[in-house]
Amino acid sequence: MATLAADKPQFRTEPRAYDALVAHLKEHPEVRWDHPDPFDVSRSDIYLEDRWQPIFAKMRAKGPLHYVEKSPFGAYWNVVSHKAISHVEALPELFSSSWEYGGITILSRPSDEQLAEMGRERFELPMFIAMDRPKHTGQRRTVAPKFTPSAMADMEGEIRRRTGELLDSLPRGKVFDWVDTVSIELTTGMLAILFGFPWEDRRLLTFWSDWAGDTELALVPELDEQRRSILQEMAAYFQMLWMERAQSGGGDDLISMMIHSEAMNQMEPQEFMGNLVLLIVGGNDTTRNTMSGIIHALDKFPDQRKAFEEDPSLIPNAVQECIRYQTPLAHMRRTATEDTELFGKQIKKGDKLVLWYISANRDEEVFENPDKLDIRRENARRHLSFGYGIHRCVGARLAELQLRVLLEEMHARRMRVHVAGDVERVRANFVHGFRKLEVEVTSF
Repeated sequence: MATLAADKPQFRTEPRAYDALVAHLKEHPEVRWDHPDPFDVSRSDIYLEDRWQPIFAKMRAKGPLHYVEKSPFGAYWNVVSHKAISHVEALPELFSSSWEYGGITILSRPSDEQLAEMGRERFELPMFIAMDRPKHTGQRRTVAPKFTPSAMADMEGEIRRRTGELLDSLPRGKVFDWVDTVSIELTTGMLAILFGFPWEDRRLLTFWSDWAGDTELALVPELDEQRRSILQEMAAYFQMLWMERAQSGGGDDLISMMIHSEAMNQMEPQEFMGNLVLLIVGGNDTTRNTMSGIIHALDKFPDQRKAFEEDPSLIPNAVQECIRYQTPLAHMRRTATEDTELFGKQIKKGDKLVLWYISANRDEEVFENPDKLDIRRENARRHLSFGYGIHRCVGARLAELQLRVLLEEMHARRMRVHVAGDVERVRANFVHGFRKLEVEVTSF
């Protein structure tokens, strides 16, 4: 495992992003974001309170696209059907992911005039998922070898060992937080291995991931500045690792792969920071929240838990179904590069299209009884949680492997996990998941 010199600087580990936002809103009760459109699903409270399902169902019943003229994030198109999202993702030249147009989240890219009015400098994080071809292709190819089937086969033993050891350490007959004890621990550990990140500091990856992935922070100038400062600390830490690897000749970790890649070894500081955010959020928040979502869903649907316990051959399909049901990233965003027509709607150049994966995965035209977990669902793999087309998640195989191993090792130990206390969801329109999930472990 990677080590650093004893005189390395200290990095912040608090406040957590969510706590900072809650504290700010408590201190400033006048800050209330206006959502006049009933189809403005950018509002984070519907995900916090888990009441987003009927809103998207109403939209899907009315059509695949809906325009929201006013929101805290500006005007945007809701793209809510499985077919429409797949269509948009299949046309990357027409519907761009580039950070130059605003990137992959619902956040708006401020104009130079708006920045001048606020007295702020432009702060953007280019990353290969927020790039168009050909630059996207070169950078994606740099990291892709870490996620091939052969690479997964090489990693499976280590993942299984770490997962088994953690499960064996869990208390029986005592309530504990599954998110912190299991989901965060397994995913941050995996990220630390991929990056060759110092083991003792691995929880920094979760801290940075939360600050990077919360889009609502950007609506509060003070918190956005704090977010920028924390991400700069993240970049400084990784810069130390970069220099260390460059001097030592590196290894097979992701940082060393970047160093020895023509596509990525000359990255500007903000591009380096952007790709780190991508790999950390993509490798942490998504799998972490599905690991928690699996437990919550199996508890909510005891018939499916019984099926899992009685037939472990269902586990590979159960993984896909749980990824569909949970949908760890609620949306991705694209920007129209020219005027066009889309499913009967006139899209103008520069229009923001928000692709709601969370809605596509509950599309009644694709998934029968979509609001029910069904680990035998024949088309569970048709979910769009990993995206579609050239930007499909590069780490999808790793996520699937981690989730499969978790269920297999739970089954091998005849573990039944009950929700036994507080359930707190993430307050965000981008990352979709759980902040806290109190459980108790018994046997079946």
